[in-house]
Order: sequence, then structure tokens, then C-alpha cells
Amino acid sequence: MSHTRAVSLMVLVTLLWSTAGVVSRHLEAAQSFEVTFWRSAFNALGLAIALTVLRGPALWRGLLRSPRAVWVSGVCWSVMFTAFMVALTMTRVANVLVTMAIGPLVTALFARLFLHHRLPVRTWVAIAVAGAGIAWMFGHEVQAADARSLLGMALALAVPLAAAVNFTVLQHISHGEVAGESQDMLPAVLIGALLSALFTLPLAWPLQASLHDLVLLAGLGVFQLALPCLLVVGLTRVLPAPEIALLGLLEVVFGVLWAWVGAGEAPGPTALTGGALVLGALVGNELIALRRRVQA
Repeated sequence: MSHTRAVSLMVLVTLLWSTAGVVSRHLEAAQSFEVTFWRSAFNALGLAIALTVLRGPALWRGLLRSPRAVWVSGVCWSVMFTAFMVALTMTRVANVLVTMAIGPLVTALFARLFLHHRLPVRTWVAIAVAGAGIAWMFGHEVQAADARSLLGMALALAVPLAAAVNFTVLQHISHGEVAGESQDMLPAVLIGALLSALFTLPLAWPLQASLHDLVLLAGLGVFQLALPCLLVVGLTRVLPAPEIALLGLLEVVFGVLWAWVGAGEAPGPTALTGGALVLGALVGNELIALRRRVQA
């Protein structure tokens, strides 16, 4: 896969990821952990079907015997799936997405510390500009937040931390740096979905979701979660971890726009300014990279 096509697919991934906030605002009865349970359960179902088609019965025979790295990645996916959706039920979409957007900073740090990757200056500059935009939005949001909203943002912090560990592990594995060979990491996404559903089921009981809610949550589980997560695992073979995390910041822009248009959660001038900085950093980084590849 070419770098340009990989970047285009990563943009599609962020577009799919960004629909969670606006869809969650149209639920009728499901709340908090029940929202997370149903989304993770439908995600697991979609992944089970897709991976069985791709891998056959061998998938299930080898799932429990998966290497340690697969289970580490699976736990990371589980934390991301659970913390993100619970946080969305406790605070505004913009708060969650802005908090999550520190991911590139953590991912770049982990890649530098554990994988010894040398990051180009343009990536560091882009991360710094994007971080400034996130800090601008986050600082103003914190001033007006209540205790429940702050707790939601604290939960949202678990997402970029788990994502940084996950992307670093995926990058490590995808380039054959463990035992000298590449390992299949797609089952890790399924493990994460199963763990998330199992963990949240007792907390979600008794289940109260309406048929309307189940249809929306099924859509989230399959199209907002299962499909893009499978894509991003494959993209780690082409794109470096910091670039994936940086492109993932588009979820902030898309998510805020979805919530604004589809649920009436209008961002203020602060969110718009921060979003412009984030988008500018992404576009600038990719244009410089494209120009250098053409020159090379």
C-alpha cells in the first residue's frame, strides 16, 4: 500500500470513529455502562464474523494461545473501548475528544523511548502545534466544568494512554521486531471487544436499551468501531505510530462538527480556534512529507 493511500484510509478511520458522540446523543434509554456494553458486544460480534471469514476456524483454536503481545494489545483496546464511551456519557463530546487528542504526544514519547525511533523535525513541530490547539481548548473547558464533567475527562485520559501503548506495541510487532518475525495482531481487537463487554455487563445490569437504542449501538459497534479498528491495525504496517496518532487528531475536528450539526452541541470560539490549529498541523505535516517524497 502506498503512503498516500494509507493516509487516505486513516482519514476514513477517523471519520468513522468520530460518529460515536453524535449517535450517543440520540439514545433513548441506554446509559453509561450499558451503552459501552452493547457497543462492545456488537463490536465483538462483527469482529468475530469478519475474522472467522479471514482466518477460518484456526482463529478460535489459537485465540487463547495468542502471544503475550496480542493480549497486551487486547487489554489496551479494551481500555480504549470502555473509557471512551463511558466518558461520552459524563461530559460533552468536545471535552472527551480534546482530552483524547494528547495521544500523539504520548505516542511519540513512547516510540522514542521504547522503539528508539528518530522523529523528523516536521513531526515534532506538527505535534507541538496540535498540542497547543488542544491545550487552548482544554484550558477553557476545565474552567467551566463540573465534578461529573471533570470525572468524564479523567476517564477520557485513559484512552490516549492506552492508545500510545497499543500503537507502540503494534508498531513493534508489525515490523517483525519480536522473535524476528511479524505476528498477526488482528485478534487483539477481538480480545479487546470481548474483555470490554464482559467487564461492563455486570455494571450495565439491568439492561434497559430500547430497540431504537440497539439499532444505533449495533451501528456503532460494527461501523464506528469494528471496521476502523481492523483498518488501523493494518495501517500500522505502513504508517509510523506517531503519524497514525497525529492523523487520529482529525477525530477531534470531525467529532465536534458531528455533535454540532447532529446534536446541537455547538463549539465556542475556543474550540474552533483549537480545531483550526490541529487541522493546520495535520495538513502541514502531510504536505511537507508528500513534497519530500516527490523530490526523493
